[in-house]
Amino acid sequence: MKGVHVFVAFLLLASSISFASAYDPSPLQDFCVAINDTKNGVFVNGKFCKDPKLVIADDFFLSGFDKPGDTSNAVGSKVTPAFVDQLLGLNTLGVSLVRIDFAPHGGLNPPHTHPRGTEILVVQEGTLYVGFVSSNQDDNRLFTKVLNKGDIFVFPIGMIHFQLNIGETPAVAFSGLSSQNPGTITIATSVFGSKPPINPDVLTKAFMLDKDVVKYLQSRFWTNN
Repeated sequence: MKGVHVFVAFLLLASSISFASAYDPSPLQDFCVAINDTKNGVFVNGKFCKDPKLVIADDFFLSGFDKPGDTSNAVGSKVTPAFVDQLLGLNTLGVSLVRIDFAPHGGLNPPHTHPRGTEILVVQEGTLYVGFVSSNQDDNRLFTKVLNKGDIFVFPIGMIHFQLNIGETPAVAFSGLSSQNPGTITIATSVFGSKPPINPDVLTKAFMLDKDVVKYLQSRFWTNN
């Protein structure tokens, strides 16, 4: 019986550690503005903290989100981030923001995941077809919606998701994310554009494609949005 109690206690401890590690940790101070100078900093969440006495309002300020991103690329979209690398005051606060611009007639933010953050998106202009795919345990179900100006949609943490402009005019959306550095894994780029390339035999079998098709896809110029 004692062994059972120890085992249950271990499971509860493991569960609590897993849950606590699933998101950015809560800060134990008012703020921890990131700096690149390592002389007098304290390393927190991957960044060194600025001396609180030297923090100014500009550490929490970022301009430029009123300017459209350049969508003249292969996918017809541009993601402009306000992560901790762009806005140092976000360090330890567990939030970030992006602006997404879409070209008309099919501008696409291609299928991708954020391994460290849930995303909540609001459409400012245009019409978007958006969706995400649930995990294998949930039978890879597809959840989609057509969004218009003012509509909101949530993409759960880690789920593969996308946004497509189905309108005839440019579209703009803003997304908040539950991490200062949510990370982005673009599926096609990661799979077919990895460096060095994944062995074609792996992808041929995984995607049930002819090896020549895999090699062609790997030869394409893949970029991150």
